[in-house]
Amino acid sequence: MKKIIIIGASSGIGKSLALLYAAQGNQVCITGRRLPLLQEIQQQYPDKVSISTFDVNALQNDSQLDQLVKEFGGVDIIVYSSGVGEFNKYLDFSIEKKMIDTNVTAFTQIADWSFNYFQKQGKGSFASITSVAGMMGSRHAPAYNASKAYQINYLIGLRQKAKRLKVPISFTDLRTGFVDTPMAKAAGKFWVASPEKAAKQIASAISRKAAVAYITKRWRLAGFFLKVFN
Repeated sequence: MKKIIIIGASSGIGKSLALLYAAQGNQVCITGRRLPLLQEIQQQYPDKVSISTFDVNALQNDSQLDQLVKEFGGVDIIVYSSGVGEFNKYLDFSIEKKMIDTNVTAFTQIADWSFNYFQKQGKGSFASITSVAGMMGSRHAPAYNASKAYQINYLIGLRQKAKRLKVPISFTDLRTGFVDTPMAKAAGKFWVASPEKAAKQIASAISRKAAVAYITKRWRLAGFFLKVFN
């Protein structure tokens, strides 16, 4: 049994992952801004799921994260599932800023806090749902693709840091393709996975402490071509 915190679990992949972990007998704490949606998840596994409402973009300092883990009684795995993805044809900066705030600033704060917490604890696992989109630029959604590239490279840096310090902290980069959630807005989608299938592969990747996992696995092929030809 693991203690798992999923940041951003009110819907989509985060929700499916929370339900999967709870069904496996783990203790799961889910966070999000929409309390009714969190309560719906908790009602399915009231003995396994606890909830905490907060906006990742409203974290002024680390005290709220400290309190969250204290109330949960510790943590073994933290999954960053919060994310914003929008097309921005006319480069409206308010749209770009919303993605940067969540996908870059909030991600960095929580990733850094997790590293420091797990370093003191002596072990732990951090995973972030990035995207295959982070391996290329996009004229349609420049901030989204760039922010996912940031996450990919930041995780590499944290992995290197943990290795140099010789602390057993794993950092898993979960590069998703198209998953059937509101975040998947592109026209002409293909290889679309259900959130449940994605959650199973994500849980497997985290369990084996994979550095990089393509979700679903067939997106590894797309990743290969992007590395070679992009």
